Amino acid sequence: MLISLCDDNASERGYIKSLVLDWSVQSGADMSVREYPSAEALLFDYDEHCPDILLLDIEMPGMNGVELAKSLRARAEAVQIVFITGYPDFISEGYEVEALHYLLKPVTREKLYEVLHRAILKISQAERKILVPYDGGETALSLREIHYIEAQRQYSVIHAASGEYRLKTPISELETRLDEYFLRVQRSFIVNLREVLRINRTEVLLKNGETVPISRGMADRVGQKIIELF
Repeated sequence: MLISLCDDNASERGYIKSLVLDWSVQSGADMSVREYPSAEALLFDYDEHCPDILLLDIEMPGMNGVELAKSLRARAEAVQIVFITGYPDFISEGYEVEALHYLLKPVTREKLYEVLHRAILKISQAERKILVPYDGGETALSLREIHYIEAQRQYSVIHAASGEYRLKTPISELETRLDEYFLRVQRSFIVNLREVLRINRTEVLLKNGETVPISRGMADRVGQKIIELF
């Protein structure tokens, strides 16, 4: 597993790298670490060395950490992004790029270890898939690809990045195959909370521009669940 560390401050990089390597030894995780002094340097090397976890400083000359994170997310990458900053002002930016966490400087050993453990768990969960009908047979669909699921009488329709899949399976049964990032927002709809961009009292707006209706009183629950997960 590869961890990339991007920070323009060499001493900060060295300190955090030492903590990561100590955590790797203590946890038994097979880790390698690559260091980058700028967002541009990381982007140049990205196709060659795509990280599983990115520890990313926000305040850097040139392209800052938030801009880099947005560029990576535009590629639909599953990298776990952890922002590192001396200022809490940027925290609202994290939701848009699905940042796993913010670490405020000075970074402590305990906080970093906790976040790395969460990142490993999320990476393992991201690999979960379900079988859906495709071209006369079946294909494995990653849960991360699913935008939402809709009940249509005795069928369920999975709306995903790769298309729509119609299953003769009750939505209640499909619900048991999903992870904690899915929430039943109405009797006939389950939403992937990774895909939610905005919430109002009657519907959620997804990142692809689609809207999904929600039951009365669900807006607060959706918002709270998102806060817990992200």
